[in-house]
Amino acid sequence: MKTAVWLYLFLFVAMFDLHAQYPMLTPFAVSLGAAPSFIGLVMGMYSLTHLPGNLLAGYGVDRYGSRYFIAASLAGAGILLILQSRVTDPWHLLYIRSISGFVLAFLSPACLSLLAKLAKNHIQQGKLMAGNGLVHTIASVVSPAAGAWLAARIGFTESFLILGWILLATGISSLWFVREPAMPQKASMEPSSTSAAESRRTSELRLPAESARKDEAPDRFPWIVFLLPVAVACSQGILAFELPFEASSPDQLMDAGLLFSVISLGSLSTLALLFLQRYLPYARNVAGLLLAALAYYGIAAGWPVPLMAMLFVIGMAKGIIFPAMTSFLLQLSGPSRFGRTFSFLSIAMSIGSFLGPVLAGASRSRFSPYFIAFAVLMTALVALMPRPVYSKGWNAGADLTPPSGH
Repeated sequence: MKTAVWLYLFLFVAMFDLHAQYPMLTPFAVSLGAAPSFIGLVMGMYSLTHLPGNLLAGYGVDRYGSRYFIAASLAGAGILLILQSRVTDPWHLLYIRSISGFVLAFLSPACLSLLAKLAKNHIQQGKLMAGNGLVHTIASVVSPAAGAWLAARIGFTESFLILGWILLATGISSLWFVREPAMPQKASMEPSSTSAAESRRTSELRLPAESARKDEAPDRFPWIVFLLPVAVACSQGILAFELPFEASSPDQLMDAGLLFSVISLGSLSTLALLFLQRYLPYARNVAGLLLAALAYYGIAAGWPVPLMAMLFVIGMAKGIIFPAMTSFLLQLSGPSRFGRTFSFLSIAMSIGSFLGPVLAGASRSRFSPYFIAFAVLMTALVALMPRPVYSKGWNAGADLTPPSGH
């Protein structure tokens, strides 16, 4: 588990660096003279350009491993952030953010695939995914406030420059400390005649069950489950667009950073409950979706509840959904397809993250974008109606079948 510890450490630095930008991006774009609809496009294009990167990452990680993809993604993002510190035109910001989206598309599939390979059973897999969410959340508790403080104190240019160098150094350092798990697959490459015969008999016995399983998998995989990450990412994109939009003064910028930290504290409160990983991932996803949808509706409808309380509830829902969502997809897919599974997950989230800011920027003059967040979450909840396949194969304590070739 030493690899997991190092991976968590580098992920913490990377996520701290990236989340620190959230309260800065919208005010920075406003300072460049960008209109609200253009700001939504800037934030959306970052997610849209994830798509080709996610497609390449899925097959690349399965074939070549995660280590070099992690290093290249972090170092490339750091270089682009340094360039972003020199931007003086909204269109240049759009170009750099678009390239950043492609470069960072490799990070999530690579990290999640590496963590999944380290697990021995569903409980450990769920705990590693929850640990990943916990690291993200701890980093995001203080990073938005830190980013807002940096921007208020030293300005956008110096803030982006500092964060870029930190990210670049993190990417280079990861080459020395992040290692792939052992892959003992070549022991039988040149078997003796006896072992070859035994291998043939074993494969003959396995063949009917394996071929039946392969025939069933494509038909039985419920592709509609990818509406879940689309809806969650869309609602998150709306929130990331709306919260800092009104920040024009340093004090308001600090307030926006603190609101993001409140969301992260809510996530931390549920991610820390590791016993939740023993429950069926489908049930956890449904509970988290319902909780988040109610909170977004409450904000949009103006319920007499403090905004911080609503944001804390949204954070709690995030802490339930994100580890449950990864466990859910791993349960439904084969263990030899970790990279591709997380690639499709990242693609779905990229689509949602693109739609969220664009819809928010286009609709905020007519009605609250939080109504859109409520609508998409409820749509995902309806689409995930109970099916037998959602509980099939869930045995929390059973050892996982090792991936083919690993």
